Amino acid sequence: MLIGEVAQRSGVSARMLRHYESLGLLRPTGRSHAGYREYTGEDIRRIFHIESLRSLGLSLRDVGRALEDPAFTPSGLVEDLIRRTRERIARETELLTRLQRIGDAEPTGWADVLQVVALLHALGSDRPEDRQRAALATGTAPVSALVEAALNESDPNVAGALRWALAQSGDAGPELLADGLESPLAEVRQRAVRTLAEIPTDTAAALLHQALGSADIAVRRHAALTLGPRGVPETIPILIDMVVHAVNDVDAADALGVLAADPTLAEAIASGLVGRLSPGDVPVRRRITQALADIPGDTATRTLTELSRDEDRGVALTAAYLLELRGER
Repeated sequence: MLIGEVAQRSGVSARMLRHYESLGLLRPTGRSHAGYREYTGEDIRRIFHIESLRSLGLSLRDVGRALEDPAFTPSGLVEDLIRRTRERIARETELLTRLQRIGDAEPTGWADVLQVVALLHALGSDRPEDRQRAALATGTAPVSALVEAALNESDPNVAGALRWALAQSGDAGPELLADGLESPLAEVRQRAVRTLAEIPTDTAAALLHQALGSADIAVRRHAALTLGPRGVPETIPILIDMVVHAVNDVDAADALGVLAADPTLAEAIASGLVGRLSPGDVPVRRRITQALADIPGDTATRTLTELSRDEDRGVALTAAYLLELRGER
């Protein structure tokens, strides 16, 4: 076959076939009487081999080595190709994310684009002060970028600035933070729930309500501390558990006191606390005694009366003092 027919059948242009020949990758078996290149079936098979190897990302130099060097082994080259491909995908993914962030900001001109790019660079800076300034430039950074930064920020000052910025963003932030609640990384889940706690929207509240059923106990507890003072009764068992285990127990007790303002919940809260009293655990009795301070009703009063005779002097004095405040002694 002549070069034109080979190009048509193989899909490789005549120009590329001549380039392969100039590099020594392809050598037509013969020439016609008129001096034209003639390709055999073996030549065409070699063309397909060249194209197959190129499709894997091999350079023409590596293709030549693979076809000519009997000692050439593919394993090392394939591992290198995998590494380079992953690096390229990572670069392109980063570029795609940056472009999406710029699109989210809805720029009206190149000045807006440059401003967003500068903010994105600042949010990714190694310097906490740069990240904090970018977070506080509210209204200019895309919400999606703020969410990603908040979920990955370890510096408490920067994290606080990011949460503040997202609190100004309305419902765009909570929708993106929802994925963070399901992250396989505990620190990301906890950052997500802390950020949602500061966003005053119904969507954020609904996600926090869902977080009460999270498998992550830290997420459940933070959601309960946020929703308890808002009167959500599902938080009661979690808050009682926090009092018992001394995890933000003062805040948990305060939340229980707010909930107990509802007479229909007060007795349930008191009974829940009483049920966790442990004769052999003085610190637990002390915390429960203190938590009963703001719980009205007969159960709380009766329990404080019993605790005023507790063998531990600290428990007894605390219970007696609380009873005096109630006017019971």
